[in-house]
Amino acid sequence: MPFDIYNFTSFTQWIDSSLHNAMSPFWTALTEMVIIGVLVLMFYAVVGLFLVYAERKVCAFMQNRLGPNRVGPFGIFQTIADLVKLLFVELIPIKNADGFLFNLAPFIVIIAGFMAIAAIPFANGLHAIDMNIGVLYVIAVSSMGVIGVLLAGWSSNNKYSLIGAMRSGAQIISYELSVGLALITIVILAGSMQLSVIVEAQRDGWFIFKGHIPAFIAFIIFLISSTAETNRGPFDLAEAESELTAGYHTEYSGIKFAFFFLAEYMNMFIVASIAATIFLGGWMPFHVGPWVGFNHIMDFIPPFVWYIGKTFFVIFLMMWFKWTFPRLRIDQLLTLEWKYLLPINLVNVLIMAFLVLMGWHF
Repeated sequence: MPFDIYNFTSFTQWIDSSLHNAMSPFWTALTEMVIIGVLVLMFYAVVGLFLVYAERKVCAFMQNRLGPNRVGPFGIFQTIADLVKLLFVELIPIKNADGFLFNLAPFIVIIAGFMAIAAIPFANGLHAIDMNIGVLYVIAVSSMGVIGVLLAGWSSNNKYSLIGAMRSGAQIISYELSVGLALITIVILAGSMQLSVIVEAQRDGWFIFKGHIPAFIAFIIFLISSTAETNRGPFDLAEAESELTAGYHTEYSGIKFAFFFLAEYMNMFIVASIAATIFLGGWMPFHVGPWVGFNHIMDFIPPFVWYIGKTFFVIFLMMWFKWTFPRLRIDQLLTLEWKYLLPINLVNVLIMAFLVLMGWHF
């Protein structure tokens, strides 16, 4: 296939063999970990800053405004200016707060995001770790972020923070069920939990098309549930300004607040990446069966461009949700999950299992 020219496997193997020739196995492994860690850290920071800018521009577009337009061309340096401001804002100590847990909470939220993003395949051969339980790993480590949220709310010694954290905990734990079942629906279709295998299985068609109606239903449920799991509107009850000021991070300032702020956007990027990988073929190009010329043109678009394009398409949908629908009440939010999404998901899994068993899929 033409897009195999973009295979990064040989490049990463060359780096690995070069380091092995120059160092002992221990220092080789340590060097590779440092390189990957630095690259993920840089990617995390750049994407986080860009998403804040994109959110403001999308919000402005939805509300017929301009958005950032002063700092830099089209306001592109506005988020960098905000970051510099947050770095120099005084860290205010909170009286009677649990100092250790209060300072630990934002790091737990950030670390959970780092661990999740490590398993995502950005292109052919371009991922930090490719384990055979990739889907289970991503679900497991992304669930750790709620621990940081609960710690932040409880340790702040603030009733508003505690209520926001409890809301967030109930919300995230509830909607994790629908996220997991939506992913299991596609795992049944793919026959594997390894993300690279799932992407490869979509070489001749994306699962959202190959899996018939159950795959499309799973995609819609995943989109709704992951939006709720990342505490984004219209499911942002944990940060309801009219009720709880800023929710669980009310007492945070400076760089600690920036960690929570950045983690929210990176969590959105992670769930969008998972949606793009599982449902939309990851870095695989778009092919239409008999259209050979069209398929060859699609093949020459780099895989990383396909992956980024699909991911930002899902992110745009999530931003569209936020600036279109009004905020739900907490009882409506939990009713949506337990009375509607979860039963639909359970039936959908059974239907997909039946289709796969009978071979009634593309």
